[in-house]
Amino acid sequence: MSKIKHIAVSAKDPEATAKFFTDVFDMKQVGKFDAHGARGYYLSDGDLNLAILSFKNDAVAGVERGKDWFGLHHIGFQVENLDEIHAKLAAAGSHPRDDVNTALGVGRGTRQESNVEVKYAGPDGIMIDVSETGWDGTARSLPESAGVTRAPELSTA
Repeated sequence: MSKIKHIAVSAKDPEATAKFFTDVFDMKQVGKFDAHGARGYYLSDGDLNLAILSFKNDAVAGVERGKDWFGLHHIGFQVENLDEIHAKLAAAGSHPRDDVNTALGVGRGTRQESNVEVKYAGPDGIMIDVSETGWDGTARSLPESAGVTRAPELSTA
């Protein structure tokens, strides 16, 4: 079964937004990053990763929203098999967001570390993020034999 493990919010003031979630909901900061396409924070409750993002350009945010759009950006599902979920997404009329995946430098690679994901177009303008390896601060469901290691650098989503 696929599980929601990652939600991303595009924030006007990522510091204040991260502080809100850490102060009010006791979420823990598990990462802070400043990458080529975005800067922000990764927060976690131990099971779910909440990314607080400030995009640096429209391509990374997705041109339909742009870097100055704020709100819920995408929902991430940890899945058991990217090929199977790709087929299901295609059958449902969803397609990879190659524009955003290329801008972020992410995609269907073979790396076995956290924050390896592929973004797809979802219904009602919601971007869907799928990953076999999960996100920083989330509980892993992959066996240790899968060779999952922490990413050397945090990704942008």
